[in-house]
Amino acid sequence: MSKRITIEELQSYLWNSAVLLRTNIDAGAYKQYIFPLLFFKRICDVYDEETALAIEEYGDDATEFDADEIHTFVVPKGYHWNDVRAVSENVGVAIVEAFRKVENANIDKLQGIFGDGAWTNKNRLPDRLLKDLLEHFSTKTLSIANCPEDELGQGYEYLIKKFADDSGHTAQEFYTNRTVVHLMTEMLKPESGESIYDPTCGSAGMLISAIAYLKEQGKEWRNVAVYGQEINALTSAIGKMNLFLHGVKDFNIVNGDTLKAPAFVENGRLKQFDLILANPPYSISQWDRAAFESDKYGRNFLGVPPQGRADYAFLQHIIASLKDDTGRCAILFPHGVLFRNEESAMRERLVRSDKVECVIGLGPNLFYNSPMEACIMICRMNKRPERRGQVLFINAVNEVERKNAQSYLEERHIARIAAAYDNYVDDADFAKVATIQDIANNNFSLSIPLYVKPEVNEEDIDSRNVQEHYDSWLAASEMMKLLFWLDEFNPSALHLFLSRKFPGEKCNEVADTSVYYHDNDSWPAHAPVCMWFDYGVLNDFLKVWVVRMDELKSGVITRDEYFEWKINWPQTCDGCGKFDSKKQWRKNF
Repeated sequence: MSKRITIEELQSYLWNSAVLLRTNIDAGAYKQYIFPLLFFKRICDVYDEETALAIEEYGDDATEFDADEIHTFVVPKGYHWNDVRAVSENVGVAIVEAFRKVENANIDKLQGIFGDGAWTNKNRLPDRLLKDLLEHFSTKTLSIANCPEDELGQGYEYLIKKFADDSGHTAQEFYTNRTVVHLMTEMLKPESGESIYDPTCGSAGMLISAIAYLKEQGKEWRNVAVYGQEINALTSAIGKMNLFLHGVKDFNIVNGDTLKAPAFVENGRLKQFDLILANPPYSISQWDRAAFESDKYGRNFLGVPPQGRADYAFLQHIIASLKDDTGRCAILFPHGVLFRNEESAMRERLVRSDKVECVIGLGPNLFYNSPMEACIMICRMNKRPERRGQVLFINAVNEVERKNAQSYLEERHIARIAAAYDNYVDDADFAKVATIQDIANNNFSLSIPLYVKPEVNEEDIDSRNVQEHYDSWLAASEMMKLLFWLDEFNPSALHLFLSRKFPGEKCNEVADTSVYYHDNDSWPAHAPVCMWFDYGVLNDFLKVWVVRMDELKSGVITRDEYFEWKINWPQTCDGCGKFDSKKQWRKNF
């Protein structure tokens, strides 16, 4: 009997399989080959384990049972892991054949689960490399006794994160910060027997988090019905494997475009669920807006979103998919959905519908390969009476831990945010309950700083009243963040300099509005297009930015420090040294 595999051994075993591919396969494609092999090995080892247990219990009578009576999955004769392992030539062909035979033998559960990797491309995957992979995986027995479902699931999640670390932006579509997912689950509190749905499910991490919550609470989880849709075929297959390896059996994951062709429809209308967790793709522009205008499922009840931003299309799909009595959802969104002018009419209808229960602002850098701040919007179809006509705003931007270039929520952060949501009362500069009328007074903006006021330094207050100053400061900060994003995505696109007028000349004294410059190596080959702001606060902010860029160019600050300064704005604002910034960003101070 093989020995129980520790978590550390499992993680090393899984990651070392990917290491074998490094010289032949791009990091972004690891998942296309490692996940199917891992799943195939698990199926075969569990098949052998189930066979041994049946013989132990029934003896010779075990041979009279049909395969599906004693096995979770059927492994056809001649297509077991050991059969493939014994092949010495055209190994890729043998792997593909075994995958298809196993899928066809379990068509209701495993159709398409192994994907369509280029296993037979010997230039990419020569026989020698595939044999090394098979032998590596053969060093351990992945039976349930050796590796229980929860532990194998942890190993699988570890591998997903490692692939994300190794492949950069290519991992973004299937990896969501698990601590944020944990927070969302804690706030919605899944119950036994409920239906749970994720319309853009990726690798099914949110669905698994809901199941894990029930397990931790000691509640029955096997009677929970799990649904998901994912537009990327490979990622949807990864999600299926993930659920199986975590021991979840009752699920339905469909590959397809949720907005274009929702998979779950009953009697001509969208199927409705108790609970929805979602992290839709942010502000996508490639979607069928024209079809959405006449959506046959009525998912345009708030209005039709602009072509360049599909966020409110996903929001309406989610709300339309909630049960009227128990339906609730938690959605990750970019902050723009809370205040963008182009969506103001839809946002007003949303607020007036009294379905928004809570809006939480999260800290920076919690999303893979992105410094952006995001928010969680919680909607509930049937609010508790005492919460009706109200929305809770939580400013959790400082509830974040950063270590080794990674940001995450610690349990104390999750506990504080969840407690604020459960209590649903004002809490100084952290939480605020606003009425629908309060929101109407702010033109139906859901921007969190309008309701949860940050501390304001006395040195930063001029002769205007505090509210006027704050509103101006907030608007300028939002503009700064947009410019920071441009600088982050294309650092060469933005150049800053302070203008100087010639002595004795009056501004705008002639009709010519051109800006004349003395050409030198600091300017591009083409004439630059300039932009200026008639906005005192923003100009003050930009002056600080000029200083920071000069410090970066001269080596006074590092690229990492410059990045920290930007992603933590405006907490890093110091008025060009006039006062201490709220958040420290220089490593040497």
